[in-house]
Amino acid sequence: MMPSKVDELDYINFLIAAQRSFTCTEASRSQPDSINPDVMPAHDSFNRLLERAFDGGSLWEEAKRLVRLDGGVLVVDDSTLDKPYAEKMELVTRHWSGKHHRVVMGINLITTLWTDGNKLIPCDFRVYDKPMGVDGPFGGKDKNEHFRDMLTSAEARGLNPRYVVFDSWYTGLDNLKLVRSLGWCWFARIKSNRLVNPDRRGNVPVSSIDMPPQGGVVVHLKAYGFVKVFKTVSSNGGVDYWATDDVEMNEKAREDLQDQGWGIEVYHRGIKQCCGVERSQVRKAIKQLAHIALSLRAFLRLELERVTNGVSWYESKISVIRGAIRSYLANPTFTMAASA
Repeated sequence: MMPSKVDELDYINFLIAAQRSFTCTEASRSQPDSINPDVMPAHDSFNRLLERAFDGGSLWEEAKRLVRLDGGVLVVDDSTLDKPYAEKMELVTRHWSGKHHRVVMGINLITTLWTDGNKLIPCDFRVYDKPMGVDGPFGGKDKNEHFRDMLTSAEARGLNPRYVVFDSWYTGLDNLKLVRSLGWCWFARIKSNRLVNPDRRGNVPVSSIDMPPQGGVVVHLKAYGFVKVFKTVSSNGGVDYWATDDVEMNEKAREDLQDQGWGIEVYHRGIKQCCGVERSQVRKAIKQLAHIALSLRAFLRLELERVTNGVSWYESKISVIRGAIRSYLANPTFTMAASA
């Protein structure tokens, strides 16, 4: 068998350098010149790479060097990778998009992100493939099952975070009880109609109880136990409710965790704008999964540069092509012909 002409690092480095097009054809066109044309990879070489490159553990093998096993915060959330024109692409179904504020066609990516308030390190991911794809690596499971799988995997890998932070979608009792069984504390946004018992007189919606402007109040969460709930009001008047099983949490800790939880939204923007995670045009599910996994590994390299040297992801991206732009400006080739 002939050795492969490209490997995972070739594709990862292409994702870091590419600016707009993230196809296998462009990856082939962008390869450096070789003395031997027989070893120049064609686009099929990258297609075959994606068919064999998906490895759910490869992301963790690189991420574990950048995290502290004991400490930090795990944030779990999902994001929709836009695929508006993908009529025949596997894994693409209809999902809610926070970007578009409506249901769109796309791939639903769920990530476990480790953060200490500075680093943003993706450790694990799942793709929510609705029941039509039960034969795939992640098929046949809903988002909450993926949530529990990822946290169980995090515990098996030795992670022991101070808190697990997530959105109201994941605050079902099975999820909350799993986090408690792992010995971790949780902090999450909850819906305004979540039933709590503030005074042993019966369950009422959390939005109906009197709550101090700061500091929160301890209540009994229906079918779970005692939790502390907080109410926040944004500058435009929007009201959010937060809960934690750490009944000693103060307002400062609540603010810090809320800020750290926002880090996963920053991460979502980074993988989309800088790593081309939603730009692949391959159709098969296994190839999309490989592209996503390699995109997250590309993000790790940009994030390491940001943390180590203070260079933003966007500056790192543009620095790759700045030399080419400088060379072109010194000798532009697209000019208006001199008039006769």
